[in-house]
Parts: sequence; structure tokens; C-alpha cells
Amino acid sequence: MQEVMVKTKKWGNSLGIVLPADVVKTEHLKPGEEVVVKIERKHNVLKEMFGAVTFKEPPEKIIKNMRKEWDSKWL
Repeated sequence: MQEVMVKTKKWGNSLGIVLPADVVKTEHLKPGEEVVVKIERKHNVLKEMFGAVTFKEPPEKIIKNMRKEWDSKWL
């Protein structure tokens, strides 16, 4: 049994997932086979961090300043 991260995709009125070819090959899956899918949302660490940490400036301003600094180092 493998654990793999996939994205949901719109499929008519439903959502579907596509299994990567390497997983299909490793698990010897065939069309029409039944599999069990465990649903677990991916946690966004940045969202959690921005919600828990307070800044002196808004995050948008911090990001803008970081981009300016990054660009000036490479130009």
C-alpha cells in the first residue's frame, strides 16, 4: 500500500482523482478494480503560521519588500 498526494478534478457534477502511473504500476492496478481511498486534507503550514504569528507589518507588505530585496540582489 502506497500513500500518494493527488489533486481533485472536476468530473461532471462530481470530483475525481487520477492515480500516478508509477503507483498504478507498483500496485499492479487494473481498470475496473476497486480500491480504498483514505481522505485527508493537506495542511497548509503557511496559513497556520500566518494565523499564529503576529507581524509589525501586514504580510503583503513583507512579501513586497522581500521581492524588492530579492530582485536587487540578482540584477
